[in-house]
Amino acid sequence: MQMKLGHVKLGVSDIKRSMEWYTQVLGFEIDSFSPEDEPTYYDFKGTGATFSIGQAEHSGIYHGGRTNFEVEDVDGLWESLKGNATVVESIWDTPWGTRKFTIADPDGNELGFSKQV
Repeated sequence: MQMKLGHVKLGVSDIKRSMEWYTQVLGFEIDSFSPEDEPTYYDFKGTGATFSIGQAEHSGIYHGGRTNFEVEDVDGLWESLKGNATVVESIWDTPWGTRKFTIADPDGNELGFSKQV
């Protein structure tokens, strides 16, 4: 059976702060959100599979995740983001044929960006 990823959601501790970070730092555009009066969920346009953030439960325990995006100009994106985000992994050429870097959002979710070389 072949599976295709359709949706990724990262839990965040402060939905408003994270929505602002994803739109202002990464330049993502909001596609939809809910509920209308006080959103706890946002998804974004043009990311391939649906990519979204949602308010995490207030259990006091938070576990971040990693999501990787394929981009056309990984070096240009690196130059624009490296001073505006927490760097987890500086840009490098991997042994499996990609050039990539990883940053963290305000909650520590890791966002990798790569290009096949």
